[in-house]
Amino acid sequence: MTGGAGFIGSHIVDSLIRKGFEVVVIDNLSSGSLENLRYSLGSKNFRFVKADLKYWGDWVREFKGSDIVMHYAANPEVRVSSIEPRIHFNENLVATFNVLEASRLNDVKLHVFASTSTVYGDAKVLPTPEDYHPLEPISVYGSVKLASEYLYITYSKLYGFRSLILRYANIIGPRSGHGVIVDFIRKLRTNPYELEILGDGSQKKSYLYVCDAVDATLHLLGIFMKSAKDYDIYNVGNNDWITVREIADIVVEEMGLRNVKYKFVPKTPDGRGWPGDVKFMLLDISKLKATGWSPKLSSREAVRKTVRHLLGKEVCETCL
Repeated sequence: MTGGAGFIGSHIVDSLIRKGFEVVVIDNLSSGSLENLRYSLGSKNFRFVKADLKYWGDWVREFKGSDIVMHYAANPEVRVSSIEPRIHFNENLVATFNVLEASRLNDVKLHVFASTSTVYGDAKVLPTPEDYHPLEPISVYGSVKLASEYLYITYSKLYGFRSLILRYANIIGPRSGHGVIVDFIRKLRTNPYELEILGDGSQKKSYLYVCDAVDATLHLLGIFMKSAKDYDIYNVGNNDWITVREIADIVVEEMGLRNVKYKFVPKTPDGRGWPGDVKFMLLDISKLKATGWSPKLSSREAVRKTVRHLLGKEVCETCL
């Protein structure tokens, strides 16, 4: 697994190790941490390789003899892509190409790729299904993820790969190190009387708890392995959505604060948090639910549980 020391990746690794699989993680630790892997580090079925996928190197030989490549390595900061687009081109697209080439040279045919809801851009259909067109990302992050999807599809048709592409909504929970919840908690710890909110607060998106995301991922992998498709695409998200202002209310409540003044800072004329921020996102997960899977927690429940964990009010380090 690439990016296995990151937020989502480390939870998937823990789950795979508990199920008895042998897992090799390749990660440069730029956004991940060995602390995220403390549950798996002592396992005889686990091995960690520190390497940067942007550069061809000794890590390529690690693919030899592998049954599945789960590619979760990426720079997750969408905002960064509007300021330093080259970072996302290199870390999210060049790295993906290198992973595909390493797989081709070592004859690894089965793949899972972590894509994103941002490939849809400002979708005119909500909830947005997998077959929505045209796909018009509004961030460099979304565009390089979409380009990576097309690379996977091409390698599937050209080299006999079988690729499961998962378009994740906003995934939250233990080990998350960025995003609106982390940002709000940090700001309120600094100033408990005023909270700066990027955007006008009406931004509305779907959030999925990380344990639900892991469960959906492995569920879909099992289904895909039994199918005859060369590639398939699924939305992985929730049934509902929640506004940024409502998230702020939950954070304030869980922190036990009163009379917090909200300072809204829109970065675009239509009230987005930053240029390239998708203001409204709700994925259509009917295709996923048709396989027999449903999320256990709603967006609001996922937000509250994440806040409680980050505040130390709830212990839920790993998905059981």
